[in-house]
Amino acid sequence: MRFADGPATQVEVTVDAPPQTVWPLVCDIELPARFSEEFQGGEWVVDTSRGPVEGARFLGRNRNDYVGDWQTTSIVFTCEANRSFGWKVNDLEKPAATWRFDLSPAADGSGTVLRQSVVLGPGPSGLTMAIKQQPDKEERIIERRLENLARNMQATIEGIKALAEAATLRQ
Repeated sequence: MRFADGPATQVEVTVDAPPQTVWPLVCDIELPARFSEEFQGGEWVVDTSRGPVEGARFLGRNRNDYVGDWQTTSIVFTCEANRSFGWKVNDLEKPAATWRFDLSPAADGSGTVLRQSVVLGPGPSGLTMAIKQQPDKEERIIERRLENLARNMQATIEGIKALAEAATLRQ
């Protein structure tokens, strides 16, 4: 696997709640910080529309053992209520990564399939710097990065599932 190929990963879970219950959790840019080891929080940039709308920007704070602390600016590129919320990191044309949540009705109609996905690149990031320092280990560097991302993504969607299902029980 090479960075030029656009490495990607995704995770999914079935939530026993309707999309309209899951949706506000997916669009809460602070929420993943409750579950992810890497994502530390986010805030909407004041000079753009606040909240989840296409074109809105938010700052994300991150931390991991290899890179330390860093901050990114993300731009919402898709925001379709109860269906899809996605953002590109740093640049719309050549993002460091493209992230999204997708919601769809469960096959049996009893809930929502929640999927989170990420595609790395094609723009520069900490990952590209690591590959540049050790080009002979590119595949292993990417493999480890995807494993780490998938683990944090799974924790995030499991957290969203728990919150949505608890909210449904209270209704």
